[in-house]
Amino acid sequence: MIGGGQLARMTHQAAIALGQSLRVLATGPQEPAAQVTPDVVIGSHTDLDALRRAAAGATVLTFDHEHVPTEALETLVAEGVNVAPPPAALVHAQDKLVMRRRLEAMGAPIPRYTAVDTVDDVAAFSAEVGGPVVLKTIRGGYDGRGVALAADVDEARDVAARYLADGVPIIAEERVDMRRELAALVARSPFGQGAAWPVVETVQRDGICVVVLAPAPELFDELGSSAQQLALKLAAELGVVGVLAVELFETTDGRLLVNELAMRPHNSGHWSMDGAVTSQFEQHVRAVLDYPLGDTALLAPATVMANVIGAPHSPAMSMDERVHHLFARMPDAKVHLYGKGERPGRKIGHVNLTGDHPGVLRERAERAAHWLSHAEWTDGWDPHAVVREGISG
Repeated sequence: MIGGGQLARMTHQAAIALGQSLRVLATGPQEPAAQVTPDVVIGSHTDLDALRRAAAGATVLTFDHEHVPTEALETLVAEGVNVAPPPAALVHAQDKLVMRRRLEAMGAPIPRYTAVDTVDDVAAFSAEVGGPVVLKTIRGGYDGRGVALAADVDEARDVAARYLADGVPIIAEERVDMRRELAALVARSPFGQGAAWPVVETVQRDGICVVVLAPAPELFDELGSSAQQLALKLAAELGVVGVLAVELFETTDGRLLVNELAMRPHNSGHWSMDGAVTSQFEQHVRAVLDYPLGDTALLAPATVMANVIGAPHSPAMSMDERVHHLFARMPDAKVHLYGKGERPGRKIGHVNLTGDHPGVLRERAERAAHWLSHAEWTDGWDPHAVVREGISG
């Protein structure tokens, strides 16, 4: 697996259960997957020699992230390496302009967009759509990076001018009037088998996903089915092998628009580790090895995933002690930590809770995640006070 982040770490866990071993290309031994995987190649994903060393003798080469140069992957394919997903598919998750043009040609629902070569292109596009626009870097953006929401045409021109002056290619998209964001997660094998999990709602804050609700509450069956069918169609027509996450806008008038694609396990699928018969990580391993795909059914009526995101100031309390206190209060919480150092805004883990009531689960999951990142209970709960009250009572 190219990349040593948390996705590779959790894929390693799934691979072990299937009797497989996962080699990881990591930039250093401190990366999350490199901490737990015995077979580590140290090197850069942009270094063809490092990619060759990672691929040597492997059954299949797959990805923790999409940032590997397409030309390098095409070279590996020409040399006989089994790359999944193949570079001809992966480029649609790497290059937003390539993705938009291909989806448009396929007739998939997307926001209106344009390539931006000059600041005048932005002004003309804003006039065409009759409202504010979103500027996106064509390559490399994630977790809100490389995305600028411009309030008016003057701000859009200024943002575009800065990107273009730095030589960064960008596109402009219309600002969608949306109800919420959804994600349709599917998997596809080389044999052509497909599988889809229930569509989820993703909640963003400052451009970062903070909560995932599975299944998406109050989603009409017809719209949910349409999202799953769209994702399966995209996986088949693009030639995806492995997991595909299709991030969607649900508009206020009830339509679906494709926002982004990711061809790997995805943050929107972390809930599946405890809430589905087959997790996205096991499914990705099955898919790239061309095993029959696993059951994607829910294990409980609802699962909520909350990301643990680094606090502005790291707590004095150790993470081990925070986990101890969390389990004392919420013994049903499933905690997944990534082995990352804490820093503001960084995803360092997630918490899953399953049950019958999504609203209650969300409140508890967000409270648990906040505790793990800040060492503060948002409701002021004090375990020592509880003990004292119990004694005095």
